[in-house]
Order: sequence, then C-alpha cells, then structure tokens
Amino acid sequence: MRLNDAVPQKGSKKRRRRVGRGIAAGQGASAGLGMRGQKSRSGRSTRPGFEGGQMPLYRRLPKLKHFTVINPKHYTTINVGRLASLPADTEVTLTSLMEVGIVTTNDGPLKLLGDGELSVPLNVKAAAFTAGARSKIEAAGGSCEVIEGRKVWTRASA
Repeated sequence: MRLNDAVPQKGSKKRRRRVGRGIAAGQGASAGLGMRGQKSRSGRSTRPGFEGGQMPLYRRLPKLKHFTVINPKHYTTINVGRLASLPADTEVTLTSLMEVGIVTTNDGPLKLLGDGELSVPLNVKAAAFTAGARSKIEAAGGSCEVIEGRKVWTRASA
C-alpha cells in the first residue's frame, strides 16, 4: 500500500470546517476573513459580475453594435407550397388559414415565405412577403396585398 492509495471510501463525506469558534480551532475570531471590510461581512460578498460600482460588463456590451434585436418582430410564417391545396381565387388571410386548419396558432401577423410551388391564383393579404413568395403568387395569377398586422412594439415607436 502506498500513500496515494489512502483515499476515503466511496460515498463518505468530509465534514465542513467550522470557522470562528475560538482560537484553538486555528480559524477563530475573524474566521480567516481579516478584520473589517466588505469581504469580511456575513453573507455573499458581492454578486457575480459586480465591478465595484463601475458599469459592469454585462450592461456595457449591449450598447455596442451587432447584438441581437431586443424586441424582435414575431410573425406567423407559412410557406407558399402549403397554399396549393386551396381552391382558386380564395382570399387568404390569417383567420381564413386558421379556419381551414393550415395554421393552428396565431404567433403574430402573417408572413409568407417562398418555399414550395403554387399553381392556383390566390388573393393573399398578409403583413409581409418574401421576394420569392411574392413572385410565385403573382406568377400563378394571384395578388399580394400588404396589410398592417397587430402593432409590434419597437424602441423606435416608443
């Protein structure tokens, strides 16, 4: 048997050091935290990220460029290919798509994406269209009308 083989048994726990319980314990009185000051007080010394009152890094960084949008616009998105099953000259809105069952939840204003093929002329009313979706709908003989969806709050509108 060697010295490095002497390890505690699996599952055993070492008791925690009881500090501040007299000078005989070796960590008496101030419990190794010094005499006075912020780091000697009970409880946590400072919260994570605290920089002594200076504006902390996690609050400085979002002011810089190239960060994600704080209040992004949320759309109910659907591809053009999903509209191919509708009859010709149908007026397509978010409410009509929910009635038919193509869209199940209202996640915001309707936005048409350009994936899939469309051969049926449709009158589509949505808050936004991608360029591919608009060209496919108009190539099939339909029309695209941009309507104002639910007001989406942005910092610019405040």
